[in-house]
Amino acid sequence: MERVLLRLVLVAALPALLVVAWWYASDGSTDIYWPPLRTILSTFPDVWTGERLREDVLPSVLRLSAGYACAAVAGVALGTVIGSYRRVRAVCEPVLEFLRAVPPPVLVPVIMLFAGIGDTMKVVVIASGCVWPILLNTVEGVRAVDSVMSETARSYGITGVARLRYLVLPAASPQIFAGLRQALSIGIILMVISEMFAASNGLGFTIVQFQRGFAIPDMWTGILLLGLLGFVLSVVFRLVERRALGWYHGARDASRRSS
Repeated sequence: MERVLLRLVLVAALPALLVVAWWYASDGSTDIYWPPLRTILSTFPDVWTGERLREDVLPSVLRLSAGYACAAVAGVALGTVIGSYRRVRAVCEPVLEFLRAVPPPVLVPVIMLFAGIGDTMKVVVIASGCVWPILLNTVEGVRAVDSVMSETARSYGITGVARLRYLVLPAASPQIFAGLRQALSIGIILMVISEMFAASNGLGFTIVQFQRGFAIPDMWTGILLLGLLGFVLSVVFRLVERRALGWYHGARDASRRSS
């Protein structure tokens, strides 16, 4: 119990320190672009009402979820195939390196030509950026499967789907989750960027509207809400990862204790 409380204190210490520093640094500010933190916090409940959360935050979260899910499925599936076969990897690697080097925001105008300006475009933009860390980490995870375990599975006749389910994916899962974790932060960024183009709702759209209308405290509340959304999603992801990789973290902790 004491360890849990100590960990909570350590986790909350830096955010609390930053909030206090921001509060006192901005307390006497008269700059229209740098309002005091107390003004931003007092504006927050007036701006982000239940109706606005339903009309702007919920669509953003749904787009992020859809794009992230598409990227996860495509990245793990393609990464497993590419990582499992050397010839496929040799053919695909130059193309993957080229496509990975293209920044996803640059593709927004191109995607708009094919997918229109609706939710499909925004989901595709999010998926196009999230897929790369998932794909590349899956490839490396599959390639790093222990050769002794692979030979043992082959000698026992464990092939095909059974080998994939019981050997390859479990062994590569720590790498896969590392890619999923990286993709989550990229997805939030691309969610905001995609909503700045020809959108009628969403967090990115609303923040830009506040900026254009010189509602600066309102704009800052949107930025704070984005930070809170990212924090909540990160906590949820960590809980899911901890549960899915319980065997991995348990083995690692046991190894540390024994050493």
